Amino acid sequence: MNLVRIGELAKRSGVPIATLKHYLREGLIAPSRRSGRTMSWYDPALATKIKTIKELQKRQYLPLDVIRESMDRDLEAPDDLAAADAIARVLARHGGRRARSREELVARGASERELDVLAAMGLAVKSPIDDKYRGDDLAVLSTLGAARRAGISAEMLPFEIINDYLAALRALTAVELRLFREGVIRRAKPGDLVRLTTAATRLSERLVVLVRRKLLLPTLQRLIEEEARAEDPSAVPVPVPRRRVRRKLKQLR
Repeated sequence: MNLVRIGELAKRSGVPIATLKHYLREGLIAPSRRSGRTMSWYDPALATKIKTIKELQKRQYLPLDVIRESMDRDLEAPDDLAAADAIARVLARHGGRRARSREELVARGASERELDVLAAMGLAVKSPIDDKYRGDDLAVLSTLGAARRAGISAEMLPFEIINDYLAALRALTAVELRLFREGVIRRAKPGDLVRLTTAATRLSERLVVLVRRKLLLPTLQRLIEEEARAEDPSAVPVPVPRRRVRRKLKQLR
């Protein structure tokens, strides 16, 4: 196999060297051989994979971590990329077609600090195509904007809470993708992969909403009971009336 240096790989893929190095750090590509501390050689076939990764970013606005998690290195590239593309199409449909610039969002009440913090978290990142927020990134900002207009201030819902929320969802997403890759991709026939990926992505989104809804009431009841025991450890545990739990739940909405 005739391996190439990163400069030649950049020419063949049409992607700058700086971007390729970013892909290396993210684990999306890897050298085939190293001949020194700074000398690496690459399979020319990576050019096709790199072009597809860039296309998924530009056309589907798919984040690199989702692309990486969707690619199983034990499988052929067309299957990996077909699965990633199917996931991207489902996510893009949910995201909508609206787009807003940073200036427009600030004019609508968003703060510069909030935008910077959410960008650092990877929750609201501008599209590299037109430097605007769109899709799920814009939906996150719209949701937080609605919370602010409803009277939920930054003091009530600090960004530290969002960090905890994000960590929990990242763990959930990792489990979901691992099960999907081991269960669906490895067993699906090549012609069925896109259809099954689309169905699994929709099912997962719906299932998360339903399970969370089912867990809200019993989890809130458990928290109320734990608070009561903390106030009076000697008290005999008494089930909290569901009316009280529902009242507290309405206060959270």
